[in-house]
Amino acid sequence: MTSEFVPPRTATLPNVVDVEIFTDGGASPNPGPGGWAAILRNPSDGVVRELSGGEPRTTNNRMELTAAIRALEALTRRCRVRLSTDSQYLRRGVLEGLPGWRARGWKRKEGVLLNEDLWRLLSDLLTKHDIDWRWVKGHAGHQWNERADELATLAIRAIRKVKSGGDAGAPASEPAAPVDAEVFLRVACPNGKNGWAALVRHAGEEKTLSAAEPRAESPNQLDLLAAAAALEALPAGISVAVWSGSDYLRNGAGLWLAGWQRLGWKTKEGKPVKNRELWQRLAKALATRKVTWPPAKDRKVAEFVALEAVAKKVAIDPDSASGG
Repeated sequence: MTSEFVPPRTATLPNVVDVEIFTDGGASPNPGPGGWAAILRNPSDGVVRELSGGEPRTTNNRMELTAAIRALEALTRRCRVRLSTDSQYLRRGVLEGLPGWRARGWKRKEGVLLNEDLWRLLSDLLTKHDIDWRWVKGHAGHQWNERADELATLAIRAIRKVKSGGDAGAPASEPAAPVDAEVFLRVACPNGKNGWAALVRHAGEEKTLSAAEPRAESPNQLDLLAAAAALEALPAGISVAVWSGSDYLRNGAGLWLAGWQRLGWKTKEGKPVKNRELWQRLAKALATRKVTWPPAKDRKVAEFVALEAVAKKVAIDPDSASGG
């Protein structure tokens, strides 16, 4: 795996790149705690990027949809995608159901369209790429399908550990009590340029922070930079709710960070933690503040809309950066 996933350019379409995606998702029980996973693979050199996350109460189908959505969101340029899934609900929904649902105003011929919010998100992403949808049989020994299943299962276990009061942190819960400050984060990569924006609320005041990050290699790095800068702008000893749409940031800070530190900044598999220096910077900021991570994915958070515009602007025009 690598912190930067760069698919190869195709020989026939120089502005389109090739990528293989393998997704899986599920809930146990259904409905119940759920996990999703996506593997992005560069077919020319085999470089792989793994994504995963979970929700405390969801369904099999929502996790299958979420896996595909998060995988396509991770692509920063137009791609020719071969997406493999073991979910006929997902594949047939895209190929057979989606055109009619859109034409009827997001309605089925009979009854309500379940998971309309996710189908809408996926529909928007489909216009950005050329996608070949493949079905693979689950639990049949397919290397990448099995790996995606493993990651999704691990995400479910992590959610259960949080719900049971384990020591894995609490990224999937609302703040238990009113907090002293709130932070909202957004990142953007328009035309290959990178920027982040943060809204910080504390002591009855608001300030917006933003910065261009030309050296950042991925949206994950931007999320870490934004979170660290926002928390560093707040005094130590206070409670903070950090709102972010990044599963990588929320799960990393709430579920994995303590383990990485115990293992000397290595994963359970003994591999070096990616983006270690940025995680160390964030860990230092977290150590002196009580931080919660409310679930923001798939929610309409009003602050995100304005912040996304700020992040895009600063990426294109670094001189517009704000320190508050």
